[in-house]
Amino acid sequence: MIQQIPIVNYQNSYQYQRQNQPYICASCQLPSNGKNYCTFDNNEVDYFVNQRENALPYLSDILIHSNNEAQVTEALYVMNRLHDSGVKGIEKLYPIFARFNNTESPNIQTFLAGIYRKIQVPDAFGPLVNMLIKNSLKPNNPNQPFDPNEEIGGAILSYLSDRFRQ
Repeated sequence: MIQQIPIVNYQNSYQYQRQNQPYICASCQLPSNGKNYCTFDNNEVDYFVNQRENALPYLSDILIHSNNEAQVTEALYVMNRLHDSGVKGIEKLYPIFARFNNTESPNIQTFLAGIYRKIQVPDAFGPLVNMLIKNSLKPNNPNQPFDPNEEIGGAILSYLSDRFRQ
């Protein structure tokens, strides 16, 4: 059984570590030429998922302050897993997610689009279309191991599908 730690301890350790090196959500290994997917420390991810709503302030703090692509990618992955596990309130964090609406990182775009596909916040539709257009205008990067437009396009289609029309 995973021990519950008060969120204050998360924040205190993060405040200390933010000045030095990130401690939590630092296990992400981004895709490379031989691997077209991210890998994460499952124990760390499960720890946050088991904290449920208590993990949201800490993860939000990471997303607000971090400029580390791997750390942001992992925090978005954990948010996605929290949503899948039934945690309520992820959609209310759209203003925090919106910080990354103009990112050029294919990793962050992919995980952000995955979250937007699930939370269906109306304000996220325009940024998804913007991402898709900007990516389509850029020449293909031969070193990029996957195409984020697949997830972005899927999220856009989810917004347009009949089951979400009112």
